[in-house]
Amino acid sequence: MSPSGRQSHRIAVVLGTRPEAIKMAPVIQELRRRPDQFETVVITTSQQREMLAQAMHAFSLCSDIDLGLSHANQSLADFTARALIALTGAFRQVKPDLLLVQGDTSTVIAAALAAFYHGVPIGQVEAGLRSGDARRPFPEEVNRRMASCVTDIHFAPTERARSNLQAERVPDEHIYVTGNTIVDALASIRHDGVFDDPALNALGWESKQIILATVHRRENLGQNLRNVCAAFRHLVETHAKTEIVIPVHLNPYVREILFEELHAAPGVTLLEPLEYPDLIEVMRRSVLVLTDSGGIQEEAPAMRKPVLILRTVTERPEVVESGYGKLVGTDRDLIVEEASHILSDPVAYRAMISGGNPFGDGHAATRIVDILTERFRTGRLFSAPVVDAPVPQH
Repeated sequence: MSPSGRQSHRIAVVLGTRPEAIKMAPVIQELRRRPDQFETVVITTSQQREMLAQAMHAFSLCSDIDLGLSHANQSLADFTARALIALTGAFRQVKPDLLLVQGDTSTVIAAALAAFYHGVPIGQVEAGLRSGDARRPFPEEVNRRMASCVTDIHFAPTERARSNLQAERVPDEHIYVTGNTIVDALASIRHDGVFDDPALNALGWESKQIILATVHRRENLGQNLRNVCAAFRHLVETHAKTEIVIPVHLNPYVREILFEELHAAPGVTLLEPLEYPDLIEVMRRSVLVLTDSGGIQEEAPAMRKPVLILRTVTERPEVVESGYGKLVGTDRDLIVEEASHILSDPVAYRAMISGGNPFGDGHAATRIVDILTERFRTGRLFSAPVVDAPVPQH
C-alpha cells in the first residue's frame, strides 16, 4: 500500500521540454504496464510547448495536467518562479507518493524544489552528469547540481555519473546505475522511409554525404554561433558532395543568426524542428553529426554515428572516451579540420564508430521501475516531516 493509503503508488512525472519527454517516455510506458502497482500522473509545464508536443506525439503520450507556462521571450527567472508556484499547486492537488524528473532543465529544478517543500520524495532520471563548469552548459549544470541536493533516488546512466554523485557525498545506497533511457526510446521508434518534410524527401541521399547539425546552447549564442555558421559554409564549399541539414531550434536568438548566416548558402538546408522519428531517420542516414545537444551526443553512439561536439566541455565525456565523439568547440578552423578528416578518411571514420555504446543496453526503464517497486515494498522512500509549514516572520 502507498504511503497515502492507496493500493497503488501515485507517481507524478513532470515534463517541460522535448528531451525530457523523449527520455521519460520509456519510464512512463513501463509504469503504465504495472497498473496494479503504479498510478502515473503526467504534468507538463510546456517550457518548450511546440517541441514538447512533438515528442509526446511520437510516443503517444498525453498530459494529465498541462500548466501552460510557455510565454514568449520569458527569462529563466520568470519561468522558474512561475513553475515553482504552479507545480506546488499541482502537487497539492495530485498528492503524489513520488516525483520523477529527468535531467537538468528549469522545469526540473522547479519541480524538485516544489516537491521537496511539499514533502514528496524525488527520483531523478539521468542523475549525476557533470561538466565541472557552472557556466557550461548554462543553466543546466547548476540545475543538475541543485536537483541532486534534494533528490532521494538517483538513477545514474553510467558508472562515471555514479562516481560524480559519490564525490558529492551522495550515499551509494541511493544511487543506481541503470543505463540511459534514450537507448530505450530509440528502440521504440519506427520510420516508414517517407519524411514528413518534403525537403528531406528531396535530398540526394544516395549521391551526397549528409551531415546532421544542431546548435542551440545559450553559451554558443552570438559570435560563437556565427563562427559555427562560417564553418558550415566552408565545409559545403570545400566538399562538393556534402549537404548539411539543420533543424532550426525555436529560440528566436538562434533562428535570427542561423537564417541570417545560412539561408542563402548552397549545400545547407534549414528546416523547422523535426518530428522525432524524422530526426532519428535523418541521423540514421547521415554520415556525421555536428551538435551542441546533450541528447544527440547520446543518440549518435546508439546509431553508430561519429559526432563532433560544438562545445568546449561536455557532461557526457563517455562519448569522447568511447571514440564516437570529439570536442571541437566553436572554432571555425577546428570544426572544418576535424569534419574534413572524418569525411575523407575511411580508416578514421571506422575507428570512431568501432566501440560499444557507453549508454547502455536499452533496458534502463525496466530497471528504474523495478527499483521503484522494491523501494516502495521495503519502505525506503523519504519525505519531509513538515509539509507546507508557514514561513516564520521575523
